[in-house]
Amino acid sequence: MEEKSNKKSSYRIVTEVSEKIVSDWNRFVQAHPEGSVLQSWYAWQLFFRTKNFNPFFVACIDETDRMVGVLLAVLIREKSYIKSLFSARLVIYGGPLIESGNVYDKEIFRMMLASMIDKTSRTAIFTQFRALHDLSCYTEIFKENGFQWVPRINLLINTQNKEKIFSEMSSSRKRQIRKSLNNGAKVIQPNNIGQVRQFFDILQKLYRQKVRKPLPDWTFFEAFYFLIQKYNFGKYFLIEYKEKIIGGIMAPSLPAKTVFEWYVCGLDPEYKKEGIYPSVLATWAAIEYAHEQGSSVFDFMGVGKPNEPYGVRDFKLRFGGSIVNYGRFIRINNKLKYSIAEFGYNFLSWLKKV
Repeated sequence: MEEKSNKKSSYRIVTEVSEKIVSDWNRFVQAHPEGSVLQSWYAWQLFFRTKNFNPFFVACIDETDRMVGVLLAVLIREKSYIKSLFSARLVIYGGPLIESGNVYDKEIFRMMLASMIDKTSRTAIFTQFRALHDLSCYTEIFKENGFQWVPRINLLINTQNKEKIFSEMSSSRKRQIRKSLNNGAKVIQPNNIGQVRQFFDILQKLYRQKVRKPLPDWTFFEAFYFLIQKYNFGKYFLIEYKEKIIGGIMAPSLPAKTVFEWYVCGLDPEYKKEGIYPSVLATWAAIEYAHEQGSSVFDFMGVGKPNEPYGVRDFKLRFGGSIVNYGRFIRINNKLKYSIAEFGYNFLSWLKKV
């Protein structure tokens, strides 16, 4: 176990995931006001079981062995060897989590960030904090460590009042939900891995033809299915029509915590003529689930850059909600590889091959 003492605050850094750490970790995240499944041991398990993903965990422990900070990151590579050399990136979703009211909060973050950079900067071409809550209080620490803030907006729906959720939704969305259900579409939770595979096949085609961004390996979606059976940290909501899966959503969450729209898809163009909108119905199912399990927020996990057209944002905004701009903090660890990767990605996008 790696331990680094700090005389001023008597804190130490831990990076090994032991049984005791797991128990403390789960309690810490569940109790934290900004705690989410994406900084939990359950996410670590998901990343660990996914091909081309490698999770990194950092915790800060005080002199009484009490956890006061958590930072979970995942190193993501592309599938082929050549692509992996120029695509390795470290992503942090919704971290860090530091004990509320702790007078050493900035020192705790400095320690955790230094440990993470030391362990990953030679492997990851760049490191990216995708802020899911306000991290502006740590801006100076990010700058000290070579990070730059870039704007990225997100859409959040308050899910405490179901009637209010529905009233703030556009009339077209309400109509599409009603029509989909009236015309025979069903919201189901998968009872076998084959149904999840049908969802993945639709999602993979969408990413290849339209989104043109990297999609995790099948093992990511497979692992989520089996892990949520055991640990209940989220749901798959699939849309079934005439015994066929035509869309769905992957929605991780901890009890009474934020529900996330991690991946969603649907064969809307193919079934629009039958009055069925699977991606709309899937999204609504997850929003409804957030309300029913006592969550106060449904998080769309990003709607692009401000002041730039983005079709996905237009789709999501019709569900209502509030726009926030917590942005991202990015550190380039290898400028040469980053430049090559950026050029290659832009070139392939231009050729419409990504």
